[in-house]
This record gives sequence, C-alpha cells and structure tokens, in this order.
Amino acid sequence: MTLVYRLVPPPAALAVRAAALALAVVALGHTFWKGVAEPGHALVFGALIIVGELARWGALPGEREPAPLGAAGALAYALLGSSRGEPTTHGVLQVITVVVAAQLLAAVPQAARGSGPGPDRVARRILAVGFAAVCFQPVSNAGLAVRWFGEGPHFAVFLLVLLVLTALCDAVLAALTARTPRPFGPLLRDELRALSGIGSAVCATGAVMALGVAVAGLWALPVLCVPLLLTQISFRRYAAARTTYRQTIASLARATEIAGYTRHGHARRVARLADAVGRELGLSGPELTVLEYAALMHDIGQLSLVDAVPGGATVALPPAEQRRIALLGGAVVRQTGGDTEVAVVVEQQADPYRDQPAAARIIRTVNAYDDLCGEGVSGALRALEQLRLGTGRDYQPQVVEALARVLARGGLTLAPSG
Repeated sequence: MTLVYRLVPPPAALAVRAAALALAVVALGHTFWKGVAEPGHALVFGALIIVGELARWGALPGEREPAPLGAAGALAYALLGSSRGEPTTHGVLQVITVVVAAQLLAAVPQAARGSGPGPDRVARRILAVGFAAVCFQPVSNAGLAVRWFGEGPHFAVFLLVLLVLTALCDAVLAALTARTPRPFGPLLRDELRALSGIGSAVCATGAVMALGVAVAGLWALPVLCVPLLLTQISFRRYAAARTTYRQTIASLARATEIAGYTRHGHARRVARLADAVGRELGLSGPELTVLEYAALMHDIGQLSLVDAVPGGATVALPPAEQRRIALLGGAVVRQTGGDTEVAVVVEQQADPYRDQPAAARIIRTVNAYDDLCGEGVSGALRALEQLRLGTGRDYQPQVVEALARVLARGGLTLAPSG
C-alpha cells in the first residue's frame, strides 16, 4: 500500500490568493492614477526584487525560500522610511505595486524555463510585505516613528518587533496554503521552526538594507546584498550535497528489492509514511531527516539472510531474528559511512518500544503496518487492529494512533503498491 496526496488547493489557499489579487489590483490602480512617488527608489528596489527572483535558478524542489534576495528587497522597501536622511513618501500601495510589477517582470524568463514561483508563494509574498508596509509606512510618513522611538535603540526594537510580526504573518500564510492534509497546528509549528533559518536571514537583511539606505542612500544596497547572495549560493551547494546523499541512500535501500528480499517499493512506502507520522508527532527537521534515512535503510540487514523471508515481512519473524537483522543493518549503515544516528535507529528498530528512540518506534510501527497490510481499505483496517493489539509491548500506542490519524485524514487515500 502507498499514500497518494491530492494536490487540490485548500479553501484557505484560494482565499489567500483572492486577497492577494484584490490587494494587487487596488495597489496597481491607485499607483496608475496617482503616479509613482520617488521613481528612482521604486526602480532600484524593483530591479533588486527582479534580480532576487531570477536568482532562484538552481533552486531545489521543496526549498523553503528559493528567492531570499527578492524577499529581502521587498521587505526593505516596505520598511524604508528615509533615504540619506530625507523622508520617503512612497506609501503602502506603492510598495505593493513595486512588488507585483517586479514579480510579473521576473515571471517572463522564469516561465520560459519553467522555474517560476507558484501562485501561493506569490500571494504570500504580496500579503506578508503588505502587512509590513501597513504597520510601518503610515507611522513613518506621519513622522510618528521618529517622535515615538527616535533614531536609536528604541527604533531598532520597533523594527525587530515588526519583523517578528511579519515573519509570523508569513508563517501563518504558509501553513494556510500548504497542499497537505495535515492539520493547521502542526503545519504552523513547522513553519515557526523554520523561521530560525533562512527566514531570520531574510528579515535581518531586509531591515539592514532599509537602515543602510536611510543613512547612505541607494548605494548601500549592492554592498548589503552580497552576504545574503553568498549565503544563498552556499546553501544551494549544501542542499545539492544532501540531495546526492539521499539518492545514494535510496539506491542502497533498493538493494533488498533487487535481490528479492523485500516487496517492490517497500522501503519508499515505509519512508513516506514514517515521515507523515513523524510530522504528526511533531518531530523537528533534523529528526525527520534521520527518520527518513533510517526508514529507507531499515531492511538492509535482510541481505545477510540465506533464504529470503516470504514477502519480506520481518514482522512475522521471531524477536531474536528481527533483532539480528536490525543489528546487521546498523552495521551496514556504519560501514557505508552513514550517519551514526541513522545506524542507531536501524539497530534499535526491533527492540521493545520502551527502549527505542522516537524514530525507531515509528519505523517499527510503519514497517509492521506495510508488512501486514493487504489490498484495499479492509486490509488497512485489519493491519491497524493488529498493531493496536500489539501496543502492550511491541508498538507505542501514541505512534499507532498517529498512524491511524494520518491514514484516516481527508486527502490521503490508499492505493495498491507497485
């Protein structure tokens, strides 16, 4: 059995798109009617956003922020209150106009090579930047920011609070537009965890850009863009290395299928479903990575068997034989230079759940489910019932119930393996 995700946009995502479209239409109409204030600044920041969007070339699938320079440039324009000591007057709607126009211009070459952002990401950008501009521009244009906070540390604290609120706004939008059947709470938790990574770099760079232009003018932008651009290049190289490592792990995992020890697609099914259960239980990003690698490699120890287990179903073996296969699998992971944490999870997957780390508990449960599951919904229900009967010693009850929720949730359907 395997999992199939329905990629239909949820109603919340459609509402976010509609709100972003309405805001964009109002902003473009207002700017066309009133004209562009300070066109030099609008042109430079628009060009910066376009360059940042075009720099998404080479982004890996699933990358959380493939255009950090564009995001930072848009945020900087929303937080721009002065340029070389002179107050700016571009306002909220012009900020939205520049962001929308830059996105549209950048979309032309992106569409030609099929690497443009999806509508949900564009809508998030418009609404998050609009939120920052609404919070900052009216206060700045009325002179209240200087009057209330001055130009010292109090103003920096004001910007910091605004950045945190903007990041929270973007996290909420990302959770609302996620094309997954997972509940909103766990999705939001994942997004909030990610703020400590590229999200914090984008926010910090956007604020520094705005402050740099306020002091030194537009000449500050090229200098302040370089660190984020170099960070983006370094991250892409690191992510490419991780992708190569994962492909190597997946290739090793297929050895048991090629040798006829496990059913076709078993390792991939276990890895996919284990990841869904891990997210349901609130595992962090690094923990999910270890879980995925260990799930892919969990049956590698079967290569030591003289005779293959019928159907590759280790759940039917005696506990001692299960533990022997698990220990041999962990030894293979260590010898291939794999992560020690992955090897430990593979080694402990056959232990009683009270002695296991969380990843091993999940893999043991999901592997047993895939081994026991027959074709159709009735087979899945029988497998879950057997897992529930084994919660006294073999399977942690919380993991079994998390698996049941993942399988029962709307948007997940069961399909035959193969």
